[in-house]
Amino acid sequence: MPIMLRSRCCVLYGKDEAELARLGECPLDPGGYFVIKGTEKVVLIQEQLSKNRIIIDTDKKGNINASVTSSTEATKSKTVIKMENEKIYLQLNIFTTPKIPIVVVLKAMGMESIQEVVQMVGRDPRYGALLLPSIEECAKEKIYTQEQALEYLETKVKKFQFFSAPPEKEGRALGILRDVFLANVPVHKNNFLPKCIYVGVMMRRMMDAILNKDAMDDKDYVGNKRLELSGQLISLLFEDLFKTMVSEVKKTVDKLLGKHSRSSRFDFSQHLNSNIISFGLERTLSTGNWDVKRFRMHRKGMSQVLARLSFISTMGHVTRVSPQFEKSRKVSGPRALQPSQWGMLCPCDTPEGEACGLVKNLALMTHVTTDQEEGPLISLCYCLGVEDLELLSAEELHTPNSFLVIFNGRILGKHRRPQYFATGMRMLRRAGKIGEFVSVFVNEKQHCVYIASDGGRVCRPLVIADKGVSRIKEYHMKELSDGVRTFDDFLREGLIEYLDVNEENNALIALYEGEATPETTHIEIEPFTILGVVAGLIPYPHHNQSPRNTYQCAMGKQAMGNIAYNQLKRMDTLLYLLVYPQRPLLTTRTIELVGYDKLGAGQNATVAVMSYSGYDIEDAIVMNKSSLDRGFGRCIVFKKYSSVNQKYENNTADRIVRPNRNEDYSGNMQILDDDGLAAPGEIIRPNDVYVNKQTPMITKGTPLPGIPDSAYRPCKQIFKGSEGEPTVIDRVALSTDKNDCLCIKFLIRQTRRPELGDKFSSRHGQKGVCGTIVQQEDFPFSERGICPDLIMNPHGFPSRMTVGKMIELLGGKAGVSCGRFHYGSAFGEPSGHADKVDAISETLIKRGFSYNGKDILYSGITGCPLQAYIFMGPIYYQKLKHMVLDKMHARGSGPRVMLTRQPTEGRARNGGLRVGEMERDCLIAYGASMLIFERLMVSSDPFEVQVCRVCGLLGYYNHKLKAGICSSCKNGDNISTMKLPYACKLLIQELQSMNIVPRLKLAEA
Repeated sequence: MPIMLRSRCCVLYGKDEAELARLGECPLDPGGYFVIKGTEKVVLIQEQLSKNRIIIDTDKKGNINASVTSSTEATKSKTVIKMENEKIYLQLNIFTTPKIPIVVVLKAMGMESIQEVVQMVGRDPRYGALLLPSIEECAKEKIYTQEQALEYLETKVKKFQFFSAPPEKEGRALGILRDVFLANVPVHKNNFLPKCIYVGVMMRRMMDAILNKDAMDDKDYVGNKRLELSGQLISLLFEDLFKTMVSEVKKTVDKLLGKHSRSSRFDFSQHLNSNIISFGLERTLSTGNWDVKRFRMHRKGMSQVLARLSFISTMGHVTRVSPQFEKSRKVSGPRALQPSQWGMLCPCDTPEGEACGLVKNLALMTHVTTDQEEGPLISLCYCLGVEDLELLSAEELHTPNSFLVIFNGRILGKHRRPQYFATGMRMLRRAGKIGEFVSVFVNEKQHCVYIASDGGRVCRPLVIADKGVSRIKEYHMKELSDGVRTFDDFLREGLIEYLDVNEENNALIALYEGEATPETTHIEIEPFTILGVVAGLIPYPHHNQSPRNTYQCAMGKQAMGNIAYNQLKRMDTLLYLLVYPQRPLLTTRTIELVGYDKLGAGQNATVAVMSYSGYDIEDAIVMNKSSLDRGFGRCIVFKKYSSVNQKYENNTADRIVRPNRNEDYSGNMQILDDDGLAAPGEIIRPNDVYVNKQTPMITKGTPLPGIPDSAYRPCKQIFKGSEGEPTVIDRVALSTDKNDCLCIKFLIRQTRRPELGDKFSSRHGQKGVCGTIVQQEDFPFSERGICPDLIMNPHGFPSRMTVGKMIELLGGKAGVSCGRFHYGSAFGEPSGHADKVDAISETLIKRGFSYNGKDILYSGITGCPLQAYIFMGPIYYQKLKHMVLDKMHARGSGPRVMLTRQPTEGRARNGGLRVGEMERDCLIAYGASMLIFERLMVSSDPFEVQVCRVCGLLGYYNHKLKAGICSSCKNGDNISTMKLPYACKLLIQELQSMNIVPRLKLAEA
C-alpha cells in the first residue's frame, strides 16, 4: 500500500524539527502526497454532488424532478421522480421505460390505499390536485393490489438483469424495489414503509417546487457538494482490487479442486497473488486514471506530479479542488462565486481560462470531514425525543409544528420541538460527547431537521458567542500565546466549534467582536481566513481590484524562491532557486502561519514610480545594473540528466569505460573523471561527453562466458544544452533500480542574472518584463543618496486600481525606517492585523519622510532635481520562471518533417518560425510578393516536379533516359520542370487517391 507522507502510518508522523532535520526532511513540508516510483504524486480533492440526498432540479425539457443518487457499500443507483404531462413518474435505469407511474410503485411496495398515499404527501388540497392525474392513470391500468402492481413492473424489467433473490421465491420487481430503488433506505423483513415515506417526502418537495420556484435546490450550493479526499478514493480502489484478487483466487481454487487426480495437499497461500493490489494501486497513482469496474467509474487526471516550483505552489497544489464538471462547456452557473463559499473556498485563487471558477482552492481554516459511526448518533436522536418513523401513521407525518428528522439522508422520524432538539444536540457536541464535526441544521422552509455526520462536508471553526459576548476572554488568549492551551483545548472546552455550510444558515455570525449584537451566535476567528494559502500572501488585498488578486494567485506559484530546507539534497528534474531570497517587509498573518517568511520567493526592491527613457512603456521595468551586480534577481537553475546501464538477456550489460588519458582527454571528453563519468565542479559545454558508455553488439541469444572489448561499441552520452550561461556539474549520484541496473544521475547547475525580457511581478498582479538595464550613475537618486533598484511606469496604476501596492510601498518604507515588520492582512485594520495608512504616515513623518511616501529625486544624468515629487519605497518583487534564455529561439536551416518536408515545429525540435495567415495577409498588404515567395516556398519546402503540358498531370523523372515522363500520356515530349511546395504536390496526390484529379495549366512566363 502506498503511504501518504506525514500521515499516521508514515515514519515522519509526530516528529519534531530536530528529528526531521536528522532524517533530511523539511519540517515546513506539508505532506499529503505519495511517493510513487520516485515521483511525488498528489491526489487532487474531487468535488461531487452529495449522495443520498434529495435534490430538486429541472431536466433538459424543463420538467421539475426530485432525484436521489443512492450510494451504499453494495449498490450505487440514481432514482428520479419527475412530473411530465401533469403525471408523476419514476425513472430508474433498470426498467425498460423511463416512465413508471409512481402510484403503481407505491402499490407494489404495499401501500394499496389511495387515501394513505394522499395523507403521506400532505393534506393540502393543492397537493391532492397535482396527485389526482397519477391516481387516475393507475386506475386506467386497472392496478388495485400489490400483486397486480408487481406483475406490471415485472413486464418492465430489463431481461438481462440478475439479482441475489432467486426468481421462484419472489419476483425480480420486488428485488429491484428492495435493493436498487432508493438503495440508501434499508428494508428489513420486507417492510417497505420507510421507502414509501421517503417517496412521499420526495413527491411533496417536488410539488412545493412546482407551486413555488424558490423551493428549487441549487446544485452549485456548497452544502449540496461533497469533497472526496485521497483516503476515500484509494479505499474505493482498494476494495475493487481486493475483490478482483479474491475472484482470481476463487477461479484458481475451483480449477484445482475440480481435478480428481490431485495428490498433494492444497496450499492456499501459493495461489494468493497480492501483486494485483500493489500493481493496481501503483499504476492508478502514477497514471492518474481511476478505473473501478464494479461501479463503472472511469476518471482521468485525478493524480498529478506535485508542483515543486516554489514552496507556495506546493501548498496551493495540495489544497486544490478539482471539479467533475466538463471544463469546455461554456456555462456560467458553476463558475460563479457562490455566497455559500464564504470561509470555505478561496474567492481569489482560481485559474484563468476554461477552468476559471471550476478549479478552486480550500480556504485557510477549512476542514473536510471524514465518516463517523452512525449507530450511536441514531440512538441518541431517539433518546432526545424523535418519534420513530415506523410507529407513525401517514396522517401524523406532516402535522403542524412537527419537523421530520433526517440523518445522512435517511428519515428517522419526526420531532414536535425541533429547536429544543437542535439545541440539545449542539450542547452535546460542544461538551465533546459527540463528534465535533456533526452538523445540526433546522430547515424552516422544508419543516425538516437535517443531521449530518458523513464525510466530505466542508466546515470551519467559529468562536461561540453567548448573547453576542464571545466565550474567549483575554486570559484564554494569553494562555494560548504562552503555550498553556492549544486550539484543540478551545474546541474541547466549547469555546469554538466547527460549522458546516448548512448549519451556518442557522447562525448569525459577526465579522468582528465589536459588531456583535445580542442575537449574534458566533464570531469569526479572523476575517483573513476566508482567503486561501496563496491569496493570503497578498498585502492589503481588500484594496485591490478583484482580478488583480486572481492574477497574483497564478503568478505567486511561478515565483522562484526556496522550496524546502533540504532543497540542495534533492535531485529534481527541474528546480529554480533564488540565490538571495528575502522575507517581505510588509507581511501578513497568513505568511507567518504558513511559513512563507522562512521560505520566501522574492526580494524587497526599492521602486521609484516614474517614467524613464521610454523603455518602461507597457509595464516594462527599468533595472539598475549595480543592483543586479549585487545579486538582485539572481537565480540558480538545476536540471537532472540520467543514464541507466541496461542488462540484456544473454547476460551482457552496458559498461562505463575509463577514458584513455592520451587519446580521449582532448576535445569533448575533457570533463570526464577516471571512472568515465563527468566530474562534479566541471564546466560542461554543448556536445561534451558526460558518460563514456559502451554497449554490447550482441544482446540476444545464449549467455556468453567472456566478452572481448571488441564486442562493445561506443555509446557516449552527449550534453545537448544550448549556448548561454556557463553550466556546471553540481552533483553525481549513483544508485541501482529494482532490476539491479546501475543508475547514474547528474545534476547540472546554471547561475543566471536578470537580463532584458525576464519576467518580474509584485504581489498585486502587476507583472512586467525587464525593458532595459541602466548604469547606476545614470539612475535618479534621492537627497539621502538612495538609488532605486527598479523604475516602474506610473501608468500601471490608474486602470489596474491596485491601491494595495501603493500602501505596501508606504508600509515597507515605514518598516525600514522604524525597524519593524508592518502587516497588511486582509480586512485586518479593525482587529490590528493590518496597519492603518494614517499610522504608517505618522511613522514616516516622525522619521523625516513625507507622509505620502514621495521624495525629491535628482537626475543621474544632469544632477538637477526632477520637476516632480517621486513616489519611492520598497516593494516585494518576485522573479518568475519565464526567462528569455529558456524562450529565445531562431534557426536558419534545420530538421524537416518526413511527410510534408516542411520545417519542424517548436523550440524543442529546433523548428522553424511560422509565417501564418495573418502574417501572409500583412505581406500581401505591403505588396512584398517576393518575400511571400521566399517565406512560403524557398525557405520551406521547394520541390522540383515534372508536369505534362498536355494533360496537366504530374509526371516523374527517368534517370536512365535523363528525361521527364508523363505517366498518363506515356511519353516525355511535353514535359516541363517547375518548382512547387512539396505540401502542394502531396495534396494533389492525396486528392487523386480520392478520385479527384487536379490539373496544372501551364503558360509561358
